[in-house]
Amino acid sequence: MNIQLIKGDFTPTEAIDILTGMVNVKIKFHERKIAGTDSEEDIKMRERRIRQLQQSLHEARQLMLAKEKHCTLTADILIG
Repeated sequence: MNIQLIKGDFTPTEAIDILTGMVNVKIKFHERKIAGTDSEEDIKMRERRIRQLQQSLHEARQLMLAKEKHCTLTADILIG
């Protein structure tokens, strides 16, 4: 099964808003998992993933802000 979440052209501001919202959902997921575990290994892995997501979002924002026209975003989820 494939779920198409995003497909289209957006202004840089719209694209940043969409991507920021999606990344924030994933960060909050990891934060909830951290709060519910005592495993130091799991906590460190999730903290690393949060930092990676934050860094990727920062880089994507810079790229989108450099665009003067529309940004194309596509996001699919494949359930298998």
